[in-house]
Amino acid sequence: MRVDNLDIPHGAIEFLRNNGFVTLYPPQEKSVKAGLLEGNSILVSAPTASGKTLIAILAIIKHLLGKRGKIVYLSPLKALASEKFSEFKKLDSIDFGRKIRTQISTGDYDQTDKNLGQNDILVLTNEKMDSVIRQGAEWISEVSLVVADEVHLLGDDDRGPTLEIVLTKLKILPQKPQILALSATVTNADEISNWLGCKLVQSDWRPVPLWQGVYDHGVVTMQDRKNFEVEATVRGAPVDLGLDSLKGGGQAILFAETRMRSVSLATKASDAVAKRLHVEEKKILEQISQKILDENEHTELIKSLATLVKKGVAFHHAGLNQNCRGLIESEFRSGKIKLLASTPTLASGVNLPARRVVIANINRYDGKSGSNKPITVLEYKQLSGRAGRPQYDKYGEAIIVGSSNTEEIFDYYINGTPEAISSKLTDDKSLRIHLLSFISTSPGIKNDEIIDFFSKSLSGFQQRKTTIKFKIQIAMRYLESEDLVKQKGGRFIATEFGKKTSALYIDPLTSVLFRKSLQKISKRKRHTTGLLHLITSSEDFFPKFSLRNKDYELVGVLLENYVDELIEDISEYDCNRSLLVMHAWINESSEVFLSDN
Repeated sequence: MRVDNLDIPHGAIEFLRNNGFVTLYPPQEKSVKAGLLEGNSILVSAPTASGKTLIAILAIIKHLLGKRGKIVYLSPLKALASEKFSEFKKLDSIDFGRKIRTQISTGDYDQTDKNLGQNDILVLTNEKMDSVIRQGAEWISEVSLVVADEVHLLGDDDRGPTLEIVLTKLKILPQKPQILALSATVTNADEISNWLGCKLVQSDWRPVPLWQGVYDHGVVTMQDRKNFEVEATVRGAPVDLGLDSLKGGGQAILFAETRMRSVSLATKASDAVAKRLHVEEKKILEQISQKILDENEHTELIKSLATLVKKGVAFHHAGLNQNCRGLIESEFRSGKIKLLASTPTLASGVNLPARRVVIANINRYDGKSGSNKPITVLEYKQLSGRAGRPQYDKYGEAIIVGSSNTEEIFDYYINGTPEAISSKLTDDKSLRIHLLSFISTSPGIKNDEIIDFFSKSLSGFQQRKTTIKFKIQIAMRYLESEDLVKQKGGRFIATEFGKKTSALYIDPLTSVLFRKSLQKISKRKRHTTGLLHLITSSEDFFPKFSLRNKDYELVGVLLENYVDELIEDISEYDCNRSLLVMHAWINESSEVFLSDN
């Protein structure tokens, strides 16, 4: 189907054509035929880079033309939200008969953003939307279209529960907004679509064929069982594979399991990539490198990045600030940076394809456990989905670096089926947070009404009602025992303490810890160090860097020097490295010192 055949005005069609959209991809055409432009709610389950953003743009255009109401785009990540905000801002060039206002809001969950309701398109993170709902924003009654991106993250331990609670609240709004849910390929897409009340559009189509393989001892075995050799050097397999793909104008992304390894891989590749650069390319990269230095404090990390960028390589991880990451993404997308070493977070939605994707290790660092864990099949599919640049490559390659386990990797990852999405809402932490939030925004609510609401969540869709009821009972018992919630005449209300906890968007465990500790504080003494320990050991403080051997003496000295500022007796074994960082920070240590230590 050509965009000329869409049921939208000529001006909108011209906009699409001017932005390179001429013919719809199969998932896009399927969505249109499923009633996307007629207001039907749809779940699109399709691979990375299959054109899901255009599906969202078409739905947004149709809503703006019909003057139906406000449009909310939900993103799991600030970087992805920024990318989509830039894309949606381009819609200003279409004549809708009025000025279209687009706004992005991604932070300060405890702050009320009074101007949000004055916009037509709102780009928000899931957490920001949850916060807006908690604050009772009146404009929510005007929402007519919800675009939820990366919906497969419903199964994520950290991000899933908030996305689930937001979608539950939005889908039961009286005005019944159209829901467009965009997801990676998942096993139980039909179950998710039934829960959301969406028509299901499924597709395995990709704009560029994906060839997958496993590297082992200098040989890559592809899915069709054909082999090819890659010259092995002291740089290591991931770098050798990345360099091999640069022949003929290719680009490579090396996915590393930790931030440190991403820097290491980029460093090992740098000299070899630099030798392939033309004089003009080197000049441009010099300018990009200088821009990084001009706009950031000269930490060792920033200096390393600037040095590597001169050579046509870069690393990308959460230790870099948003501006730095955005610049690296932009310059890689433009082809100036040839090889990028990154942690897996880059695979979450940000549009950054490469000819070859190398998974350096099937394990990744888990901040909660402090150890490496195997990636899931769904994560692998997301990482491999970055392979293939539609405008440049005839194919994309995803190669896993194995270790004498080629067949196991083929069976589990390459030929494996992504895990089914299962709700994490009724996990202890998630339930106490969202149960308190629901009671706080629904004063006087009955127990049956609470159970009825949570039964409408994905958790309620996947579990027995008796299970939901039992878990709510346990969470409620805790909230009541800590005076966050109280019951009177069979109805529940949040106490002032409970309301403040919910409004601050923190875990009830954190607020209870703070309250108990603050009761021990003397107004006659300074408790700065004690308060820093309290903050860094709370449930909401993340990441908690564990102490290295050399840190124990430093923490011991800190506690000895500031013993009068402690709230209670603690030893170095009760502390984490974040306490050292926070203490240095409030004493105005430089960013260089903080980064290096």
